[in-house]
Amino acid sequence: MDRFKGTKTAGILGIIGNIFLLIIKSFIGFISHSQAMIADAANSASDIFASLMTYIGSKIASEPKDDTHNMGHGKAEYIFSLFISISMMAISLKLFFDSIISLINGDTFEFSYLLVIVCIVTIIIKLFLFLYTNKLLKNSKNLLLDANRKDHRNDCIVTSFTLVSVLLSLVDIYWFDSIVGIGISIWIFYTGIVIFLESFNVLMDKALGEDDINKILEIINSHNEIIKFNHLNSSPVGYKYLISITIFVDGTLSTFESHEIADKLEDELNELNFVHLAIIHVNPMPIEN
Repeated sequence: MDRFKGTKTAGILGIIGNIFLLIIKSFIGFISHSQAMIADAANSASDIFASLMTYIGSKIASEPKDDTHNMGHGKAEYIFSLFISISMMAISLKLFFDSIISLINGDTFEFSYLLVIVCIVTIIIKLFLFLYTNKLLKNSKNLLLDANRKDHRNDCIVTSFTLVSVLLSLVDIYWFDSIVGIGISIWIFYTGIVIFLESFNVLMDKALGEDDINKILEIINSHNEIIKFNHLNSSPVGYKYLISITIFVDGTLSTFESHEIADKLEDELNELNFVHLAIIHVNPMPIEN
């Protein structure tokens, strides 16, 4: 449960931090007419939604299995990650359109040291949130947490470019402000696609990757009693996988002996950090003299 507790805490911190940043970015962006800062403010609005989805998704995913959800509620992480990705792509398209219009019209904005201060404050807050979520992620494989970590990291980079565009206005270079707005929108859209595909793959029951399969094969091959195996299937259950395998053993073994082999293999596979439950079906195999 610590895994979900950390994720929910990260969601709450993200909501608080991003609400603060949304308020100051929106106020300063609109009074200065900086397209990059307005885009950055919209990005913070998207971040609030993402942090809220992280909190709600983790809360649901942490619920234990019950009579109607025998495998638990782990897939809630990926459903809510899907919501985050769709909102990110929708906002990015609006930002892209507004920034293109601003570039075509040659819009300018009024320089203010408040713009510089807001950028620096944003970078500091987002850097703190990135380091915090990065620390949590080392102890848990969580797509919601990873999405937030990437978002905080991206915001540090994006706001750094916003700061550059603000400073360039001191020498009457305003077009870079719109370019940064376009860049921010493209970055948000790309991140949204990545999160969408990761969530979609799990919800569509994408099988284990090659590295994890090799770990399973290594364990199976360490059992000399197993003559051969087939039907190695995997299905995601939240952030872990349900594994099913059919093994073949010496047909002269007793039922107890053959199932003892299967039970031992199940125990070893269940110790893997990506396995939710391993189910082994054992078949007797005739041995030729």
